[in-house]
Amino acid sequence: MRRIVRRSVRAILLDEDDRLVLIKRIKPGQAPYWTTPGGGVEPTDVSLEAALRRELHEELGASADRFAQVFLCTVPVGEGVSVQHFFVCRLLELRETARTGPEFDDPSRGDYQLDRVTIEKLPAVDLKPEGLTEFITSNKESLLSM
Repeated sequence: MRRIVRRSVRAILLDEDDRLVLIKRIKPGQAPYWTTPGGGVEPTDVSLEAALRRELHEELGASADRFAQVFLCTVPVGEGVSVQHFFVCRLLELRETARTGPEFDDPSRGDYQLDRVTIEKLPAVDLKPEGLTEFITSNKESLLSM
């Protein structure tokens, strides 16, 4: 069994029109790609859901409800693995002006653009990590009903 070197949480965040709220990453010298909001679990986070609530506030200025863990992605990293816990949840509020964190203060990290994509159009974007688009499109009805 490999050691977990990073644990993170991510949101399959649905808005009031059943669109996914994604972050389009534009990095210098790379093709754009999309990712779900979220980030690393901190030692001060009392739970995975608490970590995701914190990350949604930092990255999007957002709050959400109806959290349910639905997907787990484990990727080799060096001598260990990175584990990402994915939750489906519903967007309550989004205030871009409330976004905080070093990624917004350092232009060398590229751009973090908010984007809303319907599940039907999801295969047209390069969503990371691999396998997430297939999971979402294959489980559309279940995810939307949660």
